[in-house]
Amino acid sequence: SVHCVWTLKKLGYDVVIVNNNPETVSTDYDTADRLYFEPLCAEDVMNIIEVEKPVGVVVAFGGQTAIRLTGFLDSHGIPILGTSAEGIDIAEDRERFDALLEKYGIRRPRGCGVLTEEEAATAAERLGYPVLLRPSFVLGGRGMIIVYEEQELRRYMNEAVEASEERPVLIDRFLENAVEIDVDVIADRERAVIGAIMQHVEPAGIHSGDSASMIPAMGISMKMHKEITRASKELARRLNVCGLMNIQFAVKDEQLYVIEVNPRASRTVPFVSKAIGRPLAKLAAQVMAGKTLEELGFTREITPEYHCVKEAVFPWGRFPGIDVVLGPEMKSTGEVMGIDPDPDIAFAKSQISAFNPLPTEGKVFISVNDRDKERVLHMARQLADMGFTLCATRGTMIHLLQHDIECERAYKVNEARRPNIVDHIKNGDIDFIINTPGSHDARADDIIIRSSAIAAKTSYCTNLASAQACVNAIEALKNRNLQVCTIQEYHAQTV
Repeated sequence: SVHCVWTLKKLGYDVVIVNNNPETVSTDYDTADRLYFEPLCAEDVMNIIEVEKPVGVVVAFGGQTAIRLTGFLDSHGIPILGTSAEGIDIAEDRERFDALLEKYGIRRPRGCGVLTEEEAATAAERLGYPVLLRPSFVLGGRGMIIVYEEQELRRYMNEAVEASEERPVLIDRFLENAVEIDVDVIADRERAVIGAIMQHVEPAGIHSGDSASMIPAMGISMKMHKEITRASKELARRLNVCGLMNIQFAVKDEQLYVIEVNPRASRTVPFVSKAIGRPLAKLAAQVMAGKTLEELGFTREITPEYHCVKEAVFPWGRFPGIDVVLGPEMKSTGEVMGIDPDPDIAFAKSQISAFNPLPTEGKVFISVNDRDKERVLHMARQLADMGFTLCATRGTMIHLLQHDIECERAYKVNEARRPNIVDHIKNGDIDFIINTPGSHDARADDIIIRSSAIAAKTSYCTNLASAQACVNAIEALKNRNLQVCTIQEYHAQTV
């Protein structure tokens, strides 16, 4: 929003900003020409418009709350600068968007809207478990849940949500173990240019705001890269995008699926701008004001010669006892960034900045659910080869010993043996933790372990994808020197 204001002022406009969040720079008294501390609801915004009589309104930098006002403003004849109300409606309306995807051969996970518990159970049976359930019109993934069985689904429909004709519960087939991709696109109605293709470190199903993500994307094939580029530009063209658009894809078994399209600026824009060395928000504001991407000299995707990692920052330390496992509902309160020519060192830098520094020696505690026992073997062997001592709860320990990986026994709290694993964490004996959520019975014990790690400031991972990234980063830190350069030095490489 601030970059948009600055850009429009440079173009000669007086700019009015409406925002009631005093924590943001956009509410500094000298950012805009006039500032209204009012809620972003139709009546208040219309009152301001009647006083100010603007030549146009920008909604694309105000998140989902501002985007929702587009239809109302358009129906009252207020010019929208940027993507039209029609394009935004197609992206936001599930049926219209599904029809668009089908017409142009772009896949999305199968799904539908349901109003009752029985409808939900029937739909889940048809789609196949696991399924993702979410209320309509939510911000930050609030109320979203991944469900693996009918009993859990019925409990959610009874206790967690209220459905109505205007607000059905959305149910989608969940793509398990898929790679999630974020794409930022900038378009001027004639040309669409990829800002960046970002690969999430965590598996699909974790909110994009909570996932670490990498530029350039390294875990997808060239075929998928081309398909992502084609689908992104096609969507920008068909939605008649003017300005920024964010798309979330999932890649599973070399098939591309669209998860969500946001016809607005996303939280990823600052990260992408710093990664590629071009201010996307300022470029988008100029495009909305009538300039073309060719005039602005931004006509092709910039792939940096270095690696950039965005990591989320969480407020766990302020909430003792909270479970830190990530899911579809967003929990982070900030983000940091690591840059390096080496992708593993870039990831290590992001962890240091996110208050999760990685150890290069000591003892590692491993406790994973049955689904993850086979997949954890490789990283356990990596850690042992680097000289770490391993300890694990009984089930994980037996599995590691069966595969000739030395491992000590660690007792859970409910085993009534001292010292248990929480004692070891509190005493500072544990330097790194890999703990993935187990069965419902084991969950209470897992929560105590994870909350103890937070209290002791011990590095931890709760899924194997981020655990593998951490282990690779630890190996890189042991073998290479960590260098620090200014962001300007990195950007000089892309010129």
